[in-house]
Amino acid sequence: MQKKALVVIDIQNDITKNYKQVIGNINKAIDWAVKTNIHVVYIRHENLSDGTRTFKKGTRGAELAPDLDIVSENVFTKFKGNALTSEAFSNFITTSEIKDFYIAGADAVACVKSTCYNLRKAQYEVKVLSDCITSYDTRKIDEMLQYYESKGCAVTSLHDLFSDQ
Repeated sequence: MQKKALVVIDIQNDITKNYKQVIGNINKAIDWAVKTNIHVVYIRHENLSDGTRTFKKGTRGAELAPDLDIVSENVFTKFKGNALTSEAFSNFITTSEIKDFYIAGADAVACVKSTCYNLRKAQYEVKVLSDCITSYDTRKIDEMLQYYESKGCAVTSLHDLFSDQ
C-alpha cells in the first residue's frame, strides 16, 4: 500500500445539498485510489451539541450516504471540522506512515477547509480534487480553491489526476 490516502470528508445523509453533483466523481476517485493501491479513508462528522439538528450521533443523517462507494473499513468519526481532531484518524496516519493526501468531500468552506489547513500546517502534502468537493454554497468553491492553494495545497481535477498516472 502506498503512503498516500484519499480522504472523503462528510459525505453523509445530512449533506443533502449539492453532494449529488460530485458523488459520481468521488466514486471515480475511490475507484482510482483502489486501482493505484492508495488508502481510502472516510471521515464522518457527528454533532454532540444539543442545539444542532444535523449529524446527530446514532441517526440516519450521520450515516455515510448510500450512494457513496465504501471500499475500506477506514471510517473515522470527528466532532470538530478538522479531521485530525479524530484521534483514531491521526493514529491511522501515523501507523500507516501516510504523507500525501487527496481530499474530496464537503463542506468546502468548513470541514474540508479546516482539514486541508491543518494537514498542511502539519507538513503533509495535500491535493484537493477540485471536482470532488462541494459546499452548501457552491458559489464559494472557486474562492476556496484559491484559499487551498494559498495555504500550500495543490488543486487538481480527476482528469489531471488520471493523466498523471
